[in-house]
Amino acid sequence: MGLRIVTADERLAVANAKTTVAIFGPAGAGKTSLARSLPPAETVVIDLEAGMKSLQGWSGDSIPVRSFQDAADVACLVGGIDPAADSQGFFSAAHHQHVVAEYPDLARMVESKRYVFVDSITDLTRQAMGWAKTRPEAFSDRTGKPDTRGAYGLLARETISLLKHLQHAPGRTVIFVGILERVVDEFGRETFQPQMEGSKVARELPGIVDQVMTLSLFDPDGETWRHNVTSGTTRRLVCRSGNIWSLPAKDRSGQLDPTEPPDLMAVLNKVNGARPAGRAA
Repeated sequence: MGLRIVTADERLAVANAKTTVAIFGPAGAGKTSLARSLPPAETVVIDLEAGMKSLQGWSGDSIPVRSFQDAADVACLVGGIDPAADSQGFFSAAHHQHVVAEYPDLARMVESKRYVFVDSITDLTRQAMGWAKTRPEAFSDRTGKPDTRGAYGLLARETISLLKHLQHAPGRTVIFVGILERVVDEFGRETFQPQMEGSKVARELPGIVDQVMTLSLFDPDGETWRHNVTSGTTRRLVCRSGNIWSLPAKDRSGQLDPTEPPDLMAVLNKVNGARPAGRAA
């Protein structure tokens, strides 16, 4: 297309049409069930962990994905052609032409979806690692033996490329969910971090997406909430960085409270709209 000027009105229209979100939470917090708060007719779940049990009765569509190659094919259908891609690589014109011809029904279905729910990014990195270990880059040129460093490097490059491709999907809101891991150091200090294969992906993901949130369990504590990951009575989305629980979060929109109810449509409407006055955390 070449270089062109993007007007303020065009930029606002694009911002309101799409958002990218990463949501992390401990196992059992109800991450997958967040898809229930999205409009079924406009949503597709990319199911990487065979975890659709919690969406029984929900009428939206899903695509089961069991390999990184399949994940890349679906991402190509969602994001279209990347003009910067290698001519024979993922997301190239040749790749897009192949997947549209191979999966015409999927291509038509995906075209009608506005919300793409990726469940989960943790399993995506595991599939990517399994794929990376079979590639030539994962073996030493000198000895022919497996090269773990090479496999991790390939895992990071290809996973980040896939995430960025989905981020650029025109007119679509993409929501990645993943496992939040509890880590206790030798001094008994507790921290929480995204669970993924390869530290580079975890480091770069917050810079790729617009919003980062943590879904976890809490108990009411006066005017705020007490984090109780094992037996809390209330699910909340933690939405701002520097929160008192030191949980992963980032609000690029500046529209969200420190915590929000676990309703994705309500959160997305706030992200893309004006901030109502007088809201409590």
